[in-house]
Amino acid sequence: MEAETLRLSHRMKRTIARGVLGCIALALLLGALGFGHVAAWYWLRDFMAARYVALMFAGCDLLLALLLAILAARSVPGPVEREALALRRRALDDAVASLSVSALLIRLVDQVIRRRPRR
Repeated sequence: MEAETLRLSHRMKRTIARGVLGCIALALLLGALGFGHVAAWYWLRDFMAARYVALMFAGCDLLLALLLAILAARSVPGPVEREALALRRRALDDAVASLSVSALLIRLVDQVIRRRPRR
């Protein structure tokens, strides 16, 4: 039970981290779109160097958003979670095996009792 609690705890932390990184990526993507619009506005308004600065900001935000989105999507279980999951699987396999042995013993006892001659 402790291993399962530990596994779920780490999974929850990982899911929260993915959500936070996803939200940051979305915010940066919206910022990149905003700077892209500002850059287009500057470019259409007049041909000054300010549009290049806005485009650089938009490009950097977009690149950072993509990097954070990749990190959020790439999140995998850590060694503690994998070990806890393996322990849970072993415990479940042992429980199933013990139930199988118990069922066989119950059948065996039932057969022995039925074959016994009654007096």
